[in-house]
Amino acid sequence: MIRASVSNEGERLSKRVMQLKGCSRREAEQYIEGGWVTVDGVVVEDPPFRVLKQTVQVAADATLLGAESVTLLLHKPPDWLDGVEEDQGGKGKSARQLLTPLSHWPQDGSDIRVLKRHFNHLSSDVPLETGASGLLVFTQDWRTRRKLSEDIGSMEHELVADVAGEVSEEAMQRITRALKDSRNPLPPTKFSVGSTSPERSKLRFAVKGAHPGLVAHLCERGGLTLLALRRIRLGRVALSDLPVGQWRYLASFEKF
Repeated sequence: MIRASVSNEGERLSKRVMQLKGCSRREAEQYIEGGWVTVDGVVVEDPPFRVLKQTVQVAADATLLGAESVTLLLHKPPDWLDGVEEDQGGKGKSARQLLTPLSHWPQDGSDIRVLKRHFNHLSSDVPLETGASGLLVFTQDWRTRRKLSEDIGSMEHELVADVAGEVSEEAMQRITRALKDSRNPLPPTKFSVGSTSPERSKLRFAVKGAHPGLVAHLCERGGLTLLALRRIRLGRVALSDLPVGQWRYLASFEKF
């Protein structure tokens, strides 16, 4: 994506594209916003951008079709707000601040071109505690938003908890008893030990729905000290190799 400064001289880029394509003003704006227009070889996505004698070209394969809504997957760093609320000013660093072209994962395999409009009107409905890292979803697609809001209670979340020291059999039994305690019902949760050592161990939790604070509560009940927490999967979509602080597009073949 190229950010261009706007001058008061010349004519609007959208007007020049109208002349080149013989199209309406709205169609010209869509070509520009779709990243199909270059000014002296540089992509410009701002219809109000003004041109004088620069060379304006519309890509030969430019189309007004396929301007679909996108979904962004972000690996939230620990101690950043999850961005579920768009206005989080003054409360700390929001994950929404990382949704920029500079934070786009270079190994993104979706083949979607990064455009300015992809950062507009992004909703997020799946919370993640501030202290945790891991997968966040931001979407423009109403179908994805409906899926994540209406079906979130039946969607499995997988989290990895790093705890201090080894995980004993007694600690596992305490967590099991906490999950079976009918006096204090908790969401159905599966858990297992991924690795354990005298210094640090990993526990995997799979729970239906978003329940911030649940894993910390279970670790406390097991007598374990929680060091770090990371969400690695939502439904069928995994965090995989996405680096901390970077985002990628949800590919066309991926479904929650």
